[in-house]
Amino acid sequence: MKAVTGVTGVASGATTAAVSAVPAVPSAPVSPTVVVATAPLASVPALAGLPGGAPGLGCPPVLRFPRLPSASRYVRPALALFPLLLVAAFAALDWSALRDGAARLASANPWWLLLGVVFTVVCCVSSACNRQGAIPDRLPPGLLLASQFAAGAANHVLPASLGAHAVTLRFLQGRGIPLARATASLALYSLVRPIAKLLVTLAFVAAFPDVLRLGQLVPDKRTLMLAAGGVVAGPAATALVLTAVRPLRRPFLEFVRTALTDVRTLHTMPSRVLALWGGAAAFPVLQGCVLACAGASLGLPLPWTEVIFAYLAASAVAGPVPAPGGIGPVDAALVVALVVLGSPVALATATVIGYRVLTVWLPLLPGALVLSALARRKVL
Repeated sequence: MKAVTGVTGVASGATTAAVSAVPAVPSAPVSPTVVVATAPLASVPALAGLPGGAPGLGCPPVLRFPRLPSASRYVRPALALFPLLLVAAFAALDWSALRDGAARLASANPWWLLLGVVFTVVCCVSSACNRQGAIPDRLPPGLLLASQFAAGAANHVLPASLGAHAVTLRFLQGRGIPLARATASLALYSLVRPIAKLLVTLAFVAAFPDVLRLGQLVPDKRTLMLAAGGVVAGPAATALVLTAVRPLRRPFLEFVRTALTDVRTLHTMPSRVLALWGGAAAFPVLQGCVLACAGASLGLPLPWTEVIFAYLAASAVAGPVPAPGGIGPVDAALVVALVVLGSPVALATATVIGYRVLTVWLPLLPGALVLSALARRKVL
C-alpha cells in the first residue's frame, strides 16, 4: 500500500515538473464583441431627411435615378398608328383622284353604290376563303376575316401585294404555324389566283362568244412580248440567285418540299379545295361586279357581262405591273377596255374613279383601324 502511494506521488511530481518546464506563451487580450443593430435610415429620426445616407456616420450616399420607360412600350403603339399615317400620305398623293371621284359619285344612284359596297365586302369574304383553302390548319373565321380586311388596306400601300402578304404572314405565325408552312401557303395563294382568273376568263369567252368583241381587246405584240418576258424572267432570276448564293439553297428546297406536301394534303380535303379554288375564282368576278355597279350608278351603256369581262382583261394585262393595289396601270387599262367596248371616254373615266372609291378609298380607313386594333391586341 505504501509502495503504490509512493509511485503515485513520484508520477504526479514528474508531471508537474514537465508542465512547469514548458515556456509560458503570452495570450492576446480578448477583444470585446460589438453587436451592431441594423435599421433602415427612415426609422432614425435624425437621418430620415437624408436621401443618400448618413455622411456623419461614414455611409456612402446612394444615388437613385428615376426609372426610364422601356422603348418596347412605344413600339407597338407606333406600329398601330403606322397604317393611319400611310393612309394620310396616300390620300395626299392621290387627292385629286379622290376629289374628282367623290364629286362624280355625288350625283350617282345611291342604291347601285350601296350594292357596290356589298360586293366589296363579299370580296373580303372570298379572299378569306381563299386564304383558308391554302393551308390545312383550321383558322378562326372571325380573326381570319378581320385580318383580310386589314390586309386589303395594307395592299393599297405596298406594291405587288406585299402589304397583304406581310399581314397574312404575321397572322399565320401568330396562330402557331411555322414560317415554312406559312410561306408555302402564301406561294400557293399567289399561284392559284392567276390560274383561276384565266379559267374564269376562258369561261366568259366560251359562254358569250358573240357579245364580247375579243378582236379589239387582244393585246398587241409588244404587250405579249413583255408578258412572256416577265413569265420567263421570274424563274430565271430565281435560278440565278440560288446558283450564286449557296446558303439559300437549303431553305429553298425545304420550302419546296413543304409546299408540295401541303398541296397534296389540301387536295385530299374537299372543303379546302372548294375554298381555295372557289374563292380564287369568285374574287375577280366580284371585283367586276363592283365596277359594273359603279358604271350602272352613272348610267354606263354596257351590259354587266361586258363590264366584268373588261375587268378580267384589264387586270390580266396590267395586273403584273408592281403598283400598290394595281392602281395606275389597271385604271388605265380599265378605261381603255370600257372605251373599246363602246363607252364614252368621260363616262368610262368616271366609272373607273367610282370603282376605285368603292374598292380603295371607302374601305381604306376602316381597314387601317382594324389593322391597328389587331396590332394592339397582338394578333399580328
